[in-house]
Amino acid sequence: MSNKEVVSFPQLGNYYVPITYLLKRLLKMEVKMAPPITRKTIELGTKYSPDFVCIPFKYNLGNFIEALEEGATILVQAGGGCRYGYYAEVQEQILKDLGYHFKFYTMLNQRYFAPTYLYRTLKQIQPRLWFGKYAYYTLLALKMVSDMDKIDVYVRSNIGFEREDGSFLKVQKEMLDSFSKVHTFLGLHRAYKKYLKKFREIPIDKPKDCLKVGIIGELYTSMEPFSNYFLEKELAKMHIEVRRFTDLTYLLFKKPHVEKKLLKKIPEYCKYTIGADGMDNVGRCKLLAEAGYDGVIHIKPFGCTPEIGAIPIISKICADENLPVIFFSFDSNTSEVGIKTRLEAFYDMLKMRKEKK
Repeated sequence: MSNKEVVSFPQLGNYYVPITYLLKRLLKMEVKMAPPITRKTIELGTKYSPDFVCIPFKYNLGNFIEALEEGATILVQAGGGCRYGYYAEVQEQILKDLGYHFKFYTMLNQRYFAPTYLYRTLKQIQPRLWFGKYAYYTLLALKMVSDMDKIDVYVRSNIGFEREDGSFLKVQKEMLDSFSKVHTFLGLHRAYKKYLKKFREIPIDKPKDCLKVGIIGELYTSMEPFSNYFLEKELAKMHIEVRRFTDLTYLLFKKPHVEKKLLKKIPEYCKYTIGADGMDNVGRCKLLAEAGYDGVIHIKPFGCTPEIGAIPIISKICADENLPVIFFSFDSNTSEVGIKTRLEAFYDMLKMRKEKK
């Protein structure tokens, strides 16, 4: 057996690019992300997870098992601001009970990004890690996340109207490859400007009165496309402009400040936070109504307590604002056909309402 250390981490949309970038430059060892998520991933995670644990736990556990089978010896997990913040110890114990040998580290110890804690954690993996090097590449990776999220806002708004299918995804793939090879802030800035221009040059046919839908809900099912059955891709096929608030930039930097503003905006609906992103999504629903959106889609894992608490409040806002809303709850047994059928019915309803107006 090889003594070579291999670091791995779970999938989360396209954020594997900055995460891999950061770990490769700070740790003198091989970095290999978990294999792409498939049906096998969720089957593995479900098989060895407690019955009523939420779907992000199951996806991540499946990711870890597949990574360990491919030779990973060190696993890292992000942590979280809800029950997921307590899951690392449970996942570690399950994997050890299955007979795997590895080291397990959690990158975050609280709801928000803590640079000193991350440095101490990485130093446990790589004891000779110099703080100056850590600071430089961490800031560069965070800037990469910010640039990706800014471009994604444009892509999400326009991909449903591209003249040639696959144009946006082709440029996005080139951009991610380019970002993974930069060495400096200047190089990243140039790559960002280059690809932002490329995206804006893609021919689109977008009517001024196109359907606009906002996606709100739990963070993992919002950011990992496989877990929500590629909901944004389906909306793009329907020629819908999509707005999604939750991304890594929001979670790492904006959340503490935005939460306070949102709470002040909805005093008649919420007087205090209700855990994780529950209150945020109540406030976002109000914002979408005021911005004239045609509908709201709320997504969550089955059993997500904060979002369960938010649902009746969101329903009340949508009733008051005459704003259509549909709720999707995902688990390992969720039917993809059922999701698509309900989504198509929602689209037909939005289209008829738009035509009447």
